[in-house]
Amino acid sequence: MTPVRVAQISCGTEYCGIQWLLDDIAERLGIDLVYPEMELAKVELACNEIGFKAESPSLNLMIARAVSLLNDPMIKGAILLTCFKCAEGTIVKDMVRTFLHERTDIPIIVYSNVEKPKEIELYSRFEALKTLITRKALLMREKQEGVTIGIDSGSSMTKVVVMKENELIGHEWLPTTDPIRSADEVMEKVMKDAGISEKEVDAIGVTGHGRELVSEHIKADLNLEEVSVVSKGAALLAGRHKGEATVIDIGGMNNKLILMRDGIATSFSLGGICGGSSGRFLEVASHRLDVDISGLGQLAMKSKAKKKAKFDLQSYCMVFGIQSLVVALASGIKREDVAAAACRSVAEQVYETMIQEMEVRPPVIFVGGVSLIEGVKREFEDLLGVEIIVPQYSQYAGAVGMATLVSGV
Repeated sequence: MTPVRVAQISCGTEYCGIQWLLDDIAERLGIDLVYPEMELAKVELACNEIGFKAESPSLNLMIARAVSLLNDPMIKGAILLTCFKCAEGTIVKDMVRTFLHERTDIPIIVYSNVEKPKEIELYSRFEALKTLITRKALLMREKQEGVTIGIDSGSSMTKVVVMKENELIGHEWLPTTDPIRSADEVMEKVMKDAGISEKEVDAIGVTGHGRELVSEHIKADLNLEEVSVVSKGAALLAGRHKGEATVIDIGGMNNKLILMRDGIATSFSLGGICGGSSGRFLEVASHRLDVDISGLGQLAMKSKAKKKAKFDLQSYCMVFGIQSLVVALASGIKREDVAAAACRSVAEQVYETMIQEMEVRPPVIFVGGVSLIEGVKREFEDLLGVEIIVPQYSQYAGAVGMATLVSGV
């Protein structure tokens, strides 16, 4: 198989000591990392074309490579990397991403270099990028056909849907314990509820954290990473297969921000470094507030505190955030105000670590288990100044996307 050519537009990867890891992952996935070149004499012209000249020569070279990329039709994707603590690098990365999006339709991923990156974080990004490049024909599918099952083996919950001729006829989710056992239990229940037998199922697809184990166990027809699958599911559930849109997906342990065009991801950022921006944080917060997780959002919506009088948690960290929550309750802060603060903490952390680095394109579609918590939706609307769409069955976006895509295999 011919390697997929992906442009690395970066600064600081050697300094951070992660270049070897990038090369290793790319080789394992059959990706040929290339570095678009430009004559040094033309670097300043490239900076003028983008409209920004950095103090760092390395960042200016990064800009030049982005401009040069446009002249190489064999490049099918790009990865933009700058150092985590470099403010100027963040500016350049955002400007380069916008520049490329306006002039090309290749998928782009962004990442901030850290000294000790988790291999799985980089691997999942490269894997998603390759899917967007090599499976584009499949990802163009806009409706589900036949009878298919989509399984999302998530870190916290296992979600399964049964679809028939583009209609959801069965759905269920249960906590993930052992990925295989959880998938078996949910699939058995949802098939029984939908009134279908194994013989009637045309195909089964799997996504999520446990997809490798579950896919092998059930002999799935398709096994795909979450980015392409969630964007497809969100587009289908929200009826947004045409034009641009933004997807926010917050699950039990991580989150995703996906920019998509015509139902296909064009750029994305993955979270998951801190549990404080995940559903797990809200689960712990609801326990301390003595309310079920499903009622946390309703409790938060009762908060009527004015903007300047709002109580805020003192840390985005999951541990110290909960500590701040406990202290607030002990000092007499109203439960609804504390619940609202917990929802706001998640929304603000996603905003500051992910959304600020991307150009949000309305409509904004909110999916994943946390999308069911009304208080978080309200906080995102306040932060972004736009209406947030939470489609019916939003927690099943991954499973719906998988059931739709596998019907095209």
